[in-house]
Amino acid sequence: MTITDAAATTDAATTDTATLDRAAFAREWEQWHRDHEARRADPHGFLAVTAIHWLDETPQHIDDVPGTWSTDAAGPVVELAPGESLEVADGTRLEGRHAFGPIAERGGVVVRSGELAIEVARRGGRDIVRPRDPKHPYLARFTGTPTYLPNPRWIARGRLIPAATPREVTVGSAAEGLQHVYEVPGEVEFELRGETFRLTAFNGHAPGTLQVLFTDATSGLTTYAANRSLEIEAPDADGSVVLDFNRAVNLPCAYTDHATCPLPPAGNRLPIGIEAGEKTPVERNVA
Repeated sequence: MTITDAAATTDAATTDTATLDRAAFAREWEQWHRDHEARRADPHGFLAVTAIHWLDETPQHIDDVPGTWSTDAAGPVVELAPGESLEVADGTRLEGRHAFGPIAERGGVVVRSGELAIEVARRGGRDIVRPRDPKHPYLARFTGTPTYLPNPRWIARGRLIPAATPREVTVGSAAEGLQHVYEVPGEVEFELRGETFRLTAFNGHAPGTLQVLFTDATSGLTTYAANRSLEIEAPDADGSVVLDFNRAVNLPCAYTDHATCPLPPAGNRLPIGIEAGEKTPVERNVA
C-alpha cells in the first residue's frame, strides 16, 4: 500500500460514517483499487507466473529457463552451460556456477533471462523457482477483479489485544503439503453490525502494520473460498485500529495454482457475510 493509499484509508475510516462524503469515499476506493490491480497485472507480477518448480538436491532443467537448478542446506544453485547466462538486478551477468546462498523464509531474489523474470525464493521451508513471463496468455486475458461496491458500513473500529508473550502460529497453505509459520502480535477485536468479533493478526508488510487472513459466510459463494487478506494500519497508542473491509483483497492463490499462499489460522472464519472487497476472480490460471 502506498503512502497515498494509507492516507486514503485513514481519512475514510476515521470519519464518522454518518457525515462521510460518500462520493469522495467511493473515488478514493476506486483509485486505490485501480492501483492495486495495476500492481497485480504488472508484466512481471504473479499473474505472469508460468509454473512453480520445487528444488531439491537432484539437478533439474526448467523449460525456457537457462541452467540446471538444485538446492541443499547451503541454498539454491544454478549451473549455466557455455553460452547460457542470467542477469541480476544491477546488470551483473551470471555465467557458469552460481550459488545464491541461503534464502530467508518468504524472501527471494529475481534474475532475468531476456524478458523472462525468474524468481528464486523460499516458501514453507522449501526453495522454489517461478518464471514470470510478460507474454503469458493468462496475464494478457486478465481484465480485472470483480468487487462489491464500496460501502462505509463495512468500516469497523476495534483494538489490538497484544499477545501476552511472543508466539508463532502454523497455518496451512494453498500448496498441498506445505505449512507456514507466522509471528502473532495479538488479536484484533472489533465490532461490526452490532456484534463483536476477534481475528488473529499477523505482522503486516510495513513495520507496525497488521494483516488478517480470514474467511466468512460469502467464502466459496461470491468470494474466494480459501482466504482473503486485509491490511490494517499500525494501531494508535491506545491500541485502537480501523478495519476497512472494502479493502479486503485476494491473495495470489485466488488467481493461479502456482502460489503458496497461507490459509487463515484457526478461528479466523467470521460467521457473518462480509459483502465488501474483492470477489472471486472470473478466471483462474490452472496448472
